Amino acid sequence: MLVEDDENLAARLTRGLQQAGFVVEHASDGPDGYEMGLDASYDAIILDLGLPGEDGLSVLSKWRTGGLSTPILILTARGTWAEKVEGLNLGADDYLTKPFHLPELTARLNALLRRGAGAATALLSHNGLTLNPSTGEVHLDGALVELTALEFRMLRYLMHRPRHVVSQSELTEHLYSLDDMRGSNTIEVYISRLRRKIGVDRIKTVRGLGYRFG
Repeated sequence: MLVEDDENLAARLTRGLQQAGFVVEHASDGPDGYEMGLDASYDAIILDLGLPGEDGLSVLSKWRTGGLSTPILILTARGTWAEKVEGLNLGADDYLTKPFHLPELTARLNALLRRGAGAATALLSHNGLTLNPSTGEVHLDGALVELTALEFRMLRYLMHRPRHVVSQSELTEHLYSLDDMRGSNTIEVYISRLRRKIGVDRIKTVRGLGYRFG
């Protein structure tokens, strides 16, 4: 989720993050961002501090006080070291000062996702299958595997959670934004396509529960 009141910047960030393989949902002020953070499950939150309605530091404090554990990266144009320290002390996981370069933002987001999954390296690997979140490439026994953007996101999500059962609803939440069309059998279709490309035994169906990678 991106909480940013500058509509032009939000639009540029959304396009860039989508091209980097992220699903992005946007809130333009503090109150809406706070509510969205409570109502949905996000892999990470990008939070601007200078928000209308409610300051980003206040939103951050309420989230953490309420027990929200989602990784949060704060954005600030104010540039004061005291504000950065306050944000980190309130529970932010990282920060960037405006202006910044999009590749740095995506690299920091990938690092937060790796940390949350307990991975120390950017490469995700399992029995000859490797996925590189930075380059968007997947290799099977050294050969490049051609995946669509959605197939790549699905595989990345599953590989971040090896041996964990992931439900269809959880996959849907993390693969589609609120505005996307979600067919009832879309997840099964993409699971079937992935199996044909990486091997049928890598993704197991757990009847009545969902899917398990590895």
